[in-house]
Amino acid sequence: MTQTIKVALAGAGAFGIKHLDGIKNIPDVEVVSLVGRRYDQTKEVADKYGIGHVATDLSESLALPEVDAVILCTPTQMHAEQTIACLKAGKHVQVEIPLSDSWADAEAVVAAQKASGKIAMVGHTRRFNPSHQWVHKKIEAGEFNIQQMDVQTYFFRRTNMNALGQPRSWTDHLLWHHAAHTVDLFAYQTGSPIVKANAIQGPINPELGIAMDMSIQLQAANGAICTLSLSFNNDGPLGTFFRYIGDTGTYLARYDDLYNGKDEKIDVSNVDVSMNGIELQDREFFAAIREGREPNSSVAKVLDCYRVLGELEKQLA
Repeated sequence: MTQTIKVALAGAGAFGIKHLDGIKNIPDVEVVSLVGRRYDQTKEVADKYGIGHVATDLSESLALPEVDAVILCTPTQMHAEQTIACLKAGKHVQVEIPLSDSWADAEAVVAAQKASGKIAMVGHTRRFNPSHQWVHKKIEAGEFNIQQMDVQTYFFRRTNMNALGQPRSWTDHLLWHHAAHTVDLFAYQTGSPIVKANAIQGPINPELGIAMDMSIQLQAANGAICTLSLSFNNDGPLGTFFRYIGDTGTYLARYDDLYNGKDEKIDVSNVDVSMNGIELQDREFFAAIREGREPNSSVAKVLDCYRVLGELEKQLA
C-alpha cells in the first residue's frame, strides 16, 4: 500500500484526542471519520481536526468503502465485540488497551483476526515508550537481564472520571485495564512467559462496584519476578512508575523519562522518531499495514497477557 491510509477513529474522548494529535505527525495517514457517543461533542472535535464524517454508530463508519483501518478508543466493555466487527467488515484495526475484559473474548478476537487476514493490534503503549524501548534494546544486546520488576500504578479516581476530568459513561478497571500494561510488559521485557500469578484486592467501592486497590505477583519461566501495586485511592503522585532491577544495573522509568539506580537521568531522545508513545504505536500500526506484516503488540503477541488476567480474575472471585 502506497496511497494514503484512511482511518475511522471511534471514541472522541481523552484517548481518542491523543491518537488524533499523534496521527497529525504521521505522513500519508488521514482520519476521515470520527465516531462518538454524543453527536454535537463529536462534531466539535471533528471540526477541530478537519474530519469530514461524524457518526454516533461505528457501523456507519465501517460501511464507508474508503475506510482502510479503524482505531478504537471506546469503553473497555466494547473492545472485543467492536474489534471483531471491524475485522468482519474487512478493516484493519487497532484497539486501545485492553483487548477485552475476559479470556474467552480475547481468544475470539484472535480467531477473528486469523480468519480475516487483516492487521489487528492492541495499544500496549509500554512496548513503544522510548524509556522501555531503551531497556528492551539493552536486553536484546545481552547487556541486561531482569531479575525483578517493581511497578506502582497509582491514580486518584474515587469518582467515575476520565483523564480529562470529565464524567465517564463506563467504569474503569484496575485488573483488565491498568494491570494489563504491566503483565504484558513483564513478559515482553523478560522474553519469557508468565508461569505463576497471584493477586489480592482491597474492599469493593460501593458506588463504582470495583476494587480500588490491588496487589499482583508474577513469575516468568526464566525465574524473573514482578511485584505490581495498583490503586485508585492514591492522592498523588499519580501515574505508573517502573523499577527494573537487573544483573548489571537498576533503571527507573517514570513516564517517558528514564533514570539509573543513582537517579541520574538517561537520554532516550534518540531511541525513536518521537517521544510520544501513542504516536509511536500508531506509526507501528500503519507501517504494518503498508508492509503486510504482523505488528509489535498484535492481538496474537499480547494474547497470553489476557490468559494471565483471566487466571487472576478467578483468584479474586
